[in-house]
Amino acid sequence: MKQQHKFLVWLGLLFFALLAIPTHTSQAADNTFKVGMEAGYPPFNWTQTDSSNGAVQIQGSSSYAGGYDVQMAKKVAKSLGKKLVVVKTSWDGLAPALTSGKIDAIIAGMSPTPERRKTIDFSDTYYKSQLVIIVRKNGKYADATKLSDFKNAKLTGQLNTYHYTALNQIKGVIKEPAMKDFPSMRVALESGTIDGYVSEKPEGISVTRANPNVKMLEFSGTAGFHTNPADTDLAIGLRKNDPDKERINAALAKISAHERDQIMTTAVEQQPQSKSSGNWVIALLKQYGGMLASGTGITLLISMVGTIVGFIIGLLVGILRTIPRTGSKARRGLLRVMDWLLSVYIEVFRGTPMIVQAAVVYYGAAQAFGWNMNRLAAALVIVSVNTGAYLAEIMRGGIIAVDAGQFEAAHALGMTHLQTMNKIILPQAIRNSLPAVTNEFVINIKDTSVLSVISVSELFFQGSTIAGQNFQFFHTYLIISAIYLILTFTITRILRAIERHMAGPQNYNLMANQDQVSVPKVNSEVE
Repeated sequence: MKQQHKFLVWLGLLFFALLAIPTHTSQAADNTFKVGMEAGYPPFNWTQTDSSNGAVQIQGSSSYAGGYDVQMAKKVAKSLGKKLVVVKTSWDGLAPALTSGKIDAIIAGMSPTPERRKTIDFSDTYYKSQLVIIVRKNGKYADATKLSDFKNAKLTGQLNTYHYTALNQIKGVIKEPAMKDFPSMRVALESGTIDGYVSEKPEGISVTRANPNVKMLEFSGTAGFHTNPADTDLAIGLRKNDPDKERINAALAKISAHERDQIMTTAVEQQPQSKSSGNWVIALLKQYGGMLASGTGITLLISMVGTIVGFIIGLLVGILRTIPRTGSKARRGLLRVMDWLLSVYIEVFRGTPMIVQAAVVYYGAAQAFGWNMNRLAAALVIVSVNTGAYLAEIMRGGIIAVDAGQFEAAHALGMTHLQTMNKIILPQAIRNSLPAVTNEFVINIKDTSVLSVISVSELFFQGSTIAGQNFQFFHTYLIISAIYLILTFTITRILRAIERHMAGPQNYNLMANQDQVSVPKVNSEVE
């Protein structure tokens, strides 16, 4: 391996080390009020491309968040004398983000259930709601007037919410698995895989306003759900013993019930609508092209950096694990310990899902050690380390696959193990491993979608947000699929070209200069 290759190895290690260094924030000196929300649950919160109607820019993004929750958060932040910062976070990541200090509050249509109160605290109610069921307008249950009419119906609700638990009140209902967000449930309803889902009235008004093919069903008295305020009232999620809780409650007390209703009515009217005139592809790209481009860029950045740094990690681990266990007893013992540690690293990161690794690194490190990593930096570290674990075994296999006679010949010439690896073995191992590296690159492009658990706004996360707003699920996901296909196809072709270049010419003409060689004639006569 040439000197510049060595430089790249050390540069990659330095870059990886810098990414892994946690950053600490001083809560006392921070004059911001960081609020977590899905930004994909209209009319409570949504994502839009500009700052119209009082929307607030999402942290680390060029997009903006609007809706009822945003307007309430602005009032609370103003009362606290702080600047509002909206942090876009998936629903199942909101509680970990709060307890780990990533955000200061959750304002995302969350109910203060007893289960949630075990982990976090809540403010007073900031909106009173009621449960409804959303069905297809031309479906079997469109004319239902009471819960008992849903016997044998396939219903669901959002994961970790009272909406899903409330299904237990319907006798004979087919309780489908809970879904992580409302866009997923809307897709399932439109495709016919479910007959309906439980929601709240504002969301029901919102979805029926945007999609004429669905219907909201309300039930009153004994015909409907039996609920209590802890199940349906919405409150602001706070950390235990939050010193600002009383000030937040005081701010909410100043907002009258009439004003809250007016804010909700305005939010329903202002929620983004799909502009479907003309060609749907052009219309969708024109309206949401910026969000799709941003998500594509993040996906490409994470997968590219993760593959490059992961390749460097895998190469180094592969080299270390193939060092001959010769020499003194101490040296052999050290090599055994090092090999064991590297084996643990490989087995842990290959044996656990990347989505779990992301949650542990991003949220777990903050809760356990107070490390506050940037989510993009955390994503780069996670993908790099995960890829390194897979490529380590690939590179080790590539090194072992080189004929042992080449090692012996190099040692016979007096070359050290490092010289043998640099000059003879690694060029062959790297060339032979390129197809596997290409495969890892393609996998990383697709697997970045799991990073939505730590709120990385990659392509799939942005696409899900768009689909949840425009209700054009098939169209949106079809465009996302096309983008993924273009990325993977292009990367595959580029790396295959590099692979062919490293392999050299296919045909070697060893007799190219035979015309210039004087070959003595042989006298065929026998004396």
